[in-house]
Amino acid sequence: METQVQPRPRRPRPKVVTLTEAAAERVKAIMARADKPYVGLRVGVKNGGCAGQEYILEYAETAAPLDEVVEDKGVTVLIDPKAVLFLIGTVIDYETTQLASKFVFKNPNETDACGCGESVTIKPAEE
Repeated sequence: METQVQPRPRRPRPKVVTLTEAAAERVKAIMARADKPYVGLRVGVKNGGCAGQEYILEYAETAAPLDEVVEDKGVTVLIDPKAVLFLIGTVIDYETTQLASKFVFKNPNETDACGCGESVTIKPAEE
């Protein structure tokens, strides 16, 4: 008699990033006015700025095979695999003040930010 072990179902992983309602609505509005169809919003981190790193947001025409895909509040967010550890737990918000409207990243992995608010220092999350 042979006994087969059934694999345990994997529990769902938490989303790498989440969007506030304001950010989701703004992304949907921007995508609706885009000059061509896009599969989603690409979010990442690049080296630059006075604090060392900058967040990037851009239209995503296609998903790369290793992209982390997050669906949140009707928005598809694609994350480069090299940026995942820097973005774990990040909440993307959209804020409007009297002087500016912008996407704001609330990232628990940030260790420092420059005075102008354009760049940050991020320590990768430990798994």
